[in-house]
Amino acid sequence: MSKSKDQVIIFDTTLRDGEQSPGATMTFDEKLQVAALLDEMRVDVIEAGFPIASEGDFEAVSEIARRTEHSVIAGLARAIPGDIKRCGEAVKHAKRPRIHTFVSTSPIHLEFQMRKTQEEVLDIIHETVTLARSLCDDVEWSAMDATRTPLDYLARCVDAAIKAGATTINLPDTVGYTVPDEMRHLFVTMRENVANSDKAIFSAHCHNDLGMAVANSLAAIDGGVRQIECTINGLGERAGNAALEEIVMALKTRNDVLPYACNVKPELLTRASKLVAAVSSFPVQYNKAIVGRNAFAHESGIHQDGMLKNQETYEIMTPESVGVTKTSLVMGKHSGRNAFKSKLEDLGYELSDNAFQDAFVRFKALADRKKHIYDEDIEALVDEGIASAADRMKVVALTVIAGTMGPQTATLTLDIDGQQSTVQSVGNGPVDATFNAINALHPHEAKLALYDVHAVTEGTDAQAEVSVRLEDVETGRQVTGRSADPDTLVASAKAYIAALSKLEVKRMRGDATAPVKALAGAERRGP
Repeated sequence: MSKSKDQVIIFDTTLRDGEQSPGATMTFDEKLQVAALLDEMRVDVIEAGFPIASEGDFEAVSEIARRTEHSVIAGLARAIPGDIKRCGEAVKHAKRPRIHTFVSTSPIHLEFQMRKTQEEVLDIIHETVTLARSLCDDVEWSAMDATRTPLDYLARCVDAAIKAGATTINLPDTVGYTVPDEMRHLFVTMRENVANSDKAIFSAHCHNDLGMAVANSLAAIDGGVRQIECTINGLGERAGNAALEEIVMALKTRNDVLPYACNVKPELLTRASKLVAAVSSFPVQYNKAIVGRNAFAHESGIHQDGMLKNQETYEIMTPESVGVTKTSLVMGKHSGRNAFKSKLEDLGYELSDNAFQDAFVRFKALADRKKHIYDEDIEALVDEGIASAADRMKVVALTVIAGTMGPQTATLTLDIDGQQSTVQSVGNGPVDATFNAINALHPHEAKLALYDVHAVTEGTDAQAEVSVRLEDVETGRQVTGRSADPDTLVASAKAYIAALSKLEVKRMRGDATAPVKALAGAERRGP
């Protein structure tokens, strides 16, 4: 681990602070999976857990310590001898172990939580850091609620910790209270007023209660900090922590004003974000910086036009640099002609000027009525066969019998090319029975790839919006049909038929293997 003045150590605490988020508990195997990816990313320090918290946490930290190849493995311990010894046991198998111990220092914590005097806490720091150092050469000490601690007393605590053997001093903004100027001043003051401050690396751990965790972390670097504690997706207690991906990309993208380096491989950031979101069951907000679904998506016509001409017009980093395949031009009412033309080219269409103008007018009309414009919607605008195919097969009547007694039965009448046919089918549930009835009236080889239902509005009388995705087993081409109806089963039948109709038209059109082009040949540029 470099200690050069321009190197920032990335300390990831997703498996400890992140997992403390209510509802974000991870299984043993999930922790190992996340740790392995963090190690592959070259995260400098992985805080693997709180070994004293449970037997499961101890085992997870121990196993991560055994398996990790590159990262320092840290365990957290309160300023209690039993905690510290347990932590030492958990991390001892790591190639590079660390014990991270902490104690409160702010007046409000000392009075109401610790019920200790300042002098008693100084004694605790000396005893517990000394113990930790006897078990491990790499010891981090944290002053919990440091940003609400008087600076003169905080300096005494830092001095005591370094004298006792701490190699890293962490001064966290535990409750997300401070602002960037205060954070910078805090570390400048500590480094200037603690005589032996040069013997330890200073670290910042910022919470996001006021939305300033990343800004405070960057300000801390400017104040002399050379370790930043953060989490994937900003996961953490309350409003979360500073987001690792935002810290890393701020350093890489604005290296002109933040002339520091870090070891993390940015191309793995999106992969890490998706993994943590999956195992923690905490979805990433669409407009989340760096890793959000819309981080490289553009709907505004002005923005899309600029992107098609030069990506640097509206992107300060390339999507590939963080592991995203490519920029997404989201089609909607704000999209312009250039973006619509590029989308048609992606879908394999080449239209005359008149045909393109007609399709664009109809696209704009659809966008005013429909919030989400899918590729299939655009194909329907320009493929005359889609409309006729959708009309040739309609649901006339559907009756479904369901309940605990079983079997579930669907009686379906379809109008196919003007001729009505009825069939009764059974299935493993009412939806299965309905789809079996469709298959009986119109046999096919397509495979069901997705069935999704969600309520359009609130209440028990809400419309159900159903999406059905079918896959052509011969070509692998997939199409999606959608329908909304107050009756979920009716919506399901209509969506299935819509997808089946589209698949048949594509077979007739013979474009199942139409080439997919890159983003209008836009040149990939640096950030």
